[in-house]
Amino acid sequence: MKFIDTNIFIRFLTNDIPEKADACEHMFREAAEKQESFFTTEMVIAEIIWVLESYYKLPKKEVQEMVEKILITPFLFCPQKDIILNALTLYGDKNIDYFDAYNASILRAQGIKEVYSYDRHFDKIEWVSRIEP
Repeated sequence: MKFIDTNIFIRFLTNDIPEKADACEHMFREAAEKQESFFTTEMVIAEIIWVLESYYKLPKKEVQEMVEKILITPFLFCPQKDIILNALTLYGDKNIDYFDAYNASILRAQGIKEVYSYDRHFDKIEWVSRIEP
């Protein structure tokens, strides 16, 4: 198993440097053919989202679709994949930032229904009650 860092996904998704994007695509195809596995982390996924939003100025729905395609790749292992996919749905559907969506998804998985926060994004999520201290 080999680790995939953020910049590999960014090159592949954006095709901003075509020769690197082609090399990444070749690497992914070869891994699929050889049934090799790759590993990435929740932090890499968060960084992908941040880069696509802030540097490439892509809309949330487009970012959501790109990252979902990464996560459903059969030969890619990412811890908390289900929580991340849930967070991506919140991120796109509720128009909230990814970090709040991820935290809300963790809360749901843990059975936590209340959050202390001044961030009104949590008000858009049905299963969370936001409390201001």
